[in-house]
Amino acid sequence: MTRTYAKSAEAVARLTPEQYRVTQESGTERPFMNEFHDFKGEGLYVDVVSGEPLFTSLDKFDSHCGWPSFTRPVENDHVVELTDRTHGMVRTEVRSSHGDSHLGHVFPDGPRDRGGLRYCINSASLRFIPVAELEAEGYGDYAHLFEEDVK
Repeated sequence: MTRTYAKSAEAVARLTPEQYRVTQESGTERPFMNEFHDFKGEGLYVDVVSGEPLFTSLDKFDSHCGWPSFTRPVENDHVVELTDRTHGMVRTEVRSSHGDSHLGHVFPDGPRDRGGLRYCINSASLRFIPVAELEAEGYGDYAHLFEEDVK
């Protein structure tokens, strides 16, 4: 099945006020007070606006920063990195390619044995799809990633 990922007015209208603030206004949710920072479910994280696959639980790790952290995106072409000079810092912002949602930032302080990156992502920008629901939700092409993990 070929999916099309795009931002639509309908998808933006369905966002909660927090999801809108984070994804559309480049906001940041409070650390440790968000849905996925300590969530341990196995599955796929997709853009809450476009549905494009962003990260998997296989690449999630506990960075103790208060937000969900991942070592890499599941599809490199689904994320865009931009220079962010706000708040008197220079950081690398991460946005979804098709939804243009603000996701968070990437830092070079992740696990060295897994590439050294930490994608620090706002839970409000994500929707979680459990492995058991991948096929029904139209993400069956990603199920093989989790089968290999079981071996």
